Amino acid sequence: MSSGRWTEADAPDQTGRVAVITGANTGLGYENARALAQRGAKVVIAVRDTAKGESAAAKIQQLAPAAEVTVQPLDLASMDSIRQAAEELRNSLEKIDLLINNAGVMMPPKRKSTREGFELQFGVNHLGHFALTGLLLDKIVATEGSRVVTVSSIAHSNNPPKSGIRWEDPQWERSYSPQGAYGQSKLANLLFARGLDRRLTSAGKGTLSTASHPGVAGTDLGRQFGGLGKMLYERGSALFLNTAQVGALATLRAAVDPSAKGGEYYGPAGPAGLAWRGHPVLARSSEKSRDVALQDRLWGLSEELTGVAYSL
Repeated sequence: MSSGRWTEADAPDQTGRVAVITGANTGLGYENARALAQRGAKVVIAVRDTAKGESAAAKIQQLAPAAEVTVQPLDLASMDSIRQAAEELRNSLEKIDLLINNAGVMMPPKRKSTREGFELQFGVNHLGHFALTGLLLDKIVATEGSRVVTVSSIAHSNNPPKSGIRWEDPQWERSYSPQGAYGQSKLANLLFARGLDRRLTSAGKGTLSTASHPGVAGTDLGRQFGGLGKMLYERGSALFLNTAQVGALATLRAAVDPSAKGGEYYGPAGPAGLAWRGHPVLARSSEKSRDVALQDRLWGLSEELTGVAYSL
């Protein structure tokens, strides 16, 4: 390592690799797209707002003129869009070395729905990525040394229902809690990442499924907040929050560290062991996130809701 902590300088050369990153027009996703492109990867920015995606691609190419950066329309709140994007990616890319499931929605104050009626956070953060990964998986597993990285949150252990997933009402239709629904979606991210790794290992595939969290990073993910909370998330705070560039390191490490293993979860070391800020290390996660029965129950529910069945 370049110092006592993992930094971008520790990321190996990515020449010849192809990375698809959801939500990479801004924040953590943008920083990962930039870092990978600067190291030689072909990067696909998969985003709902293609104008913002094109702007992000242009910024990256200013920093790395030789970089190949393209934009793929993708609305994770629409199964039709997910299926169309997956088909276009399968047809346009010879291989996929990295799929980084980064895009997310955080704590809208009032309940919102995807096109299919899923609660927006559960639908976008988990079900959309579950479907996209499943539709691209054969392309990914056919690529030697490939990885799927899913971005979770420290909120996975703090805010979900006591059962982990609100099985009797997973779409929060009876009552809605912004924090509870967000926590559920982020726990679902970790259950999925580890459930996928178990299935890949059982099938004898070389693809790794890893996970990460950024701590608390200054990005526009907090655009739903008002006042001080919105300002802190959008501008960051040197005292309390990671910058987007430092927050993105956990995902970058989960994606490219040669020593990473399937099922591992990376996040900030944090001051005095606290996990909201700092450079990435192997992170601790909740007991529920490691529960195989919960992983399998969520897997079955996700296949039922999305109509995407995995074949390994």
